[in-house]
Amino acid sequence: MLKHLNKDIPASVVVFFVALPLCLGIALASGAPAFSGLIAGIIGGVVVGAISGSQLGVSGPAAGLAVIVLGAIANLGFEQFLVAVVIGGVLQILLGVLKAGVIGYYFPSSVIKGMLAGIGIIIFLKQIPHAFGYDKDYEGELQFLQADGENTFTELFNMLDYISVGAVIVTLISLAILLLWEFVLAKKSKIFTIIPGPLVAVVAGVVYYVTMQGSNLGIAEEHLVNVPVPESFDDFTSQFTFPDFSFSVITNYSVLLTGATIAIVASLETLLCVEAADKLDPQKRVTPTNRELLAQGTGNIISGLIGGLPITQVIVRSSANVQSGAKTKVSAILHGFFLLISVVTIPVLLNMIPLAVLAAILLIVGYKLAKPSLFKKMWSLGLTQFVPFIVTILGIVFTDLLIGIGLGLAVGIIVILLNSYKNSHFLHQEKVAANSKNYQLELAEEVTFLNKGAINRELQQLPNGAILEINAQKVKSIDYDVIEILDEFSVQAKERNITITFVSKKGKFENPESYKKFFEKEKKQIA
Repeated sequence: MLKHLNKDIPASVVVFFVALPLCLGIALASGAPAFSGLIAGIIGGVVVGAISGSQLGVSGPAAGLAVIVLGAIANLGFEQFLVAVVIGGVLQILLGVLKAGVIGYYFPSSVIKGMLAGIGIIIFLKQIPHAFGYDKDYEGELQFLQADGENTFTELFNMLDYISVGAVIVTLISLAILLLWEFVLAKKSKIFTIIPGPLVAVVAGVVYYVTMQGSNLGIAEEHLVNVPVPESFDDFTSQFTFPDFSFSVITNYSVLLTGATIAIVASLETLLCVEAADKLDPQKRVTPTNRELLAQGTGNIISGLIGGLPITQVIVRSSANVQSGAKTKVSAILHGFFLLISVVTIPVLLNMIPLAVLAAILLIVGYKLAKPSLFKKMWSLGLTQFVPFIVTILGIVFTDLLIGIGLGLAVGIIVILLNSYKNSHFLHQEKVAANSKNYQLELAEEVTFLNKGAINRELQQLPNGAILEINAQKVKSIDYDVIEILDEFSVQAKERNITITFVSKKGKFENPESYKKFFEKEKKQIA
């Protein structure tokens, strides 16, 4: 694992810079102390990263839980809310023990790819205001409808009245450094692959802030990273909050319900991100999902015990990790240590980083997740792949992550049902002679009640006097509803002078009296 340090260390630095404002922003949106977001980021990196089997996934506080956390803190208070976080962690461990991680495998590839592209688009759109110096909305916010009554697109128009020239300059400088580093310098010398371009962009941003401070081209303080700065060791330790484990709190229905909600939502978001991160992995490694639930549960227990927010695997950080060239989970672990060390030792320096630099980094991350080539590829795969893909994207962009995934999954299921409807049978006319009335109906291995309408329609369209062969040699399972359709048609066939030959593994049968009896015998023999 340590043999890839030359890749993992630079990647961890990039993820650290991406995670820092996200941790603070999500804490702010959740109505929690800023330090609680940092705790969650540190635990998500160090603890979850160490236990997890995911090589490229990065965990921390997630925007998807911000609304739940905000309501829970307002209702319960922060200390009681932390009890719910611990309970949620315990339930996640229980889900892992019960092998519930298998749920992650039931999301279609088209939906997962749509999730990545949708997240990419929303990251890109949400970072544009920060790139122009308008920071009314918090970093890490991914919902279409914002808490301030605005939405993703109205925010883009609002920013036009608050453009900061200094922020725009920093954004342009940062983008130039990042693109030059990746597409030119990194190809000329190995030294440029060891030193990450985002680190250089951050240094350039800090230098710009310091040198231009107080001028017309300067950066306002509200456009900087805002890490809590403790004045003493006691001040630092006072930022930790501990849960209230009194009996009345532990048995409180609202606390238990909040814990269960955190467990379900955090687990679902984690499993989705695991699938997405595995899709991005150039080595196509598969994360053990049950182990991931155990890791997330452990992380949430520890985070809740010391005053941190709930933790999930997060696609923004994970995709930044992949795109930065990480090879193993060492990158995720190191980013957690970097968060811890920097918050303790250099918070003042961190507070000199313009948000425009981090916006530039995330703009590139967002673009790479939603490249036009991905849309072309999904279109070339046909509508069965493209429709769930595009619905997922639209759902994420115009609602939020979980709703978007839900819509994409629903459409994916409908597509599966339609395919099942179409592929249950194959009817063709045998060209024995001109105006031939010879037909063959071939049934698939699995024939369900969903297929009865299509099969019945085909049978009703047969001309009078037709000669029909029903081939059931491949059938392994057939629903009673379909058998009933065949029996009803056999009665009609006599009146319409249609001759039926039924072919099975047992042989051929002319005008069988009862398909019910035949398939019942088949089931008994199989049993």
